[in-house]
Amino acid sequence: MKVAHILRYPLKSHGREALSRVSLSAGQSMPYDRLWAVAHEASKADGSEWVHCANFSRGSKVPALLAISSRLDEDREVLHLSHPERPDLTFQPDTQGAKLLEWVAPLTPKNRALPDRIVRLDQRGFTDSEFPSVTLCNLASHKAVEEQIDQVLSIHRWRGNIWFDGAEPWIEFDWLGQDVRVGGCILHIRERTDRCLATTANPETGKRDADILGTLEHWGHQDFSVRAEVVQGGVIVPGDRVEVL
Repeated sequence: MKVAHILRYPLKSHGREALSRVSLSAGQSMPYDRLWAVAHEASKADGSEWVHCANFSRGSKVPALLAISSRLDEDREVLHLSHPERPDLTFQPDTQGAKLLEWVAPLTPKNRALPDRIVRLDQRGFTDSEFPSVTLCNLASHKAVEEQIDQVLSIHRWRGNIWFDGAEPWIEFDWLGQDVRVGGCILHIRERTDRCLATTANPETGKRDADILGTLEHWGHQDFSVRAEVVQGGVIVPGDRVEVL
């Protein structure tokens, strides 16, 4: 088994970015992954602690967000966003949140809690687990879903971090409670990733076009990928081996 893709999401639910390498640290999420999030007007999130994803604007409620792609300038912490229905945007999330709110407003249904502010959570980010997690995704499982639904699907529907190839479908669920070496890191697999309506949106268009949750029910669940804790830090690049210890 080998690493095929590495992805991060600097602003939670607002863009994806492919990486050629990543350096992970024990007890932390992927650097800059979900570092920022867009709190909506009904949220109490202030960046002082982790809170549930229901506090944020996200793809399950606003499917158009799935079509955003991003690029982060780490040195300046400047984020570049693009969307097929919006002009490109460049802004600094900590100081120019108003620019993002104006940019995303046309994509947000008016019957939803509207985006209100950007919050930041260093080291662990606003991942969807109570612990700082990295998601490990199996390309074979993705292909199994494609075959079952009889539709070509983008891997970006799953918003995962590290994709690997060369395994059997769903074998990752057998790794719960075990350690997995990925490149120079060791990850402890803690839980399966439960899925929501965000997966139904096409990452190219932001329109819902596939019954992903219903398709997953073919296997008796609505899960895809596993969440892992980094127990030994190191560098990961595409092509690195993935090995269950």
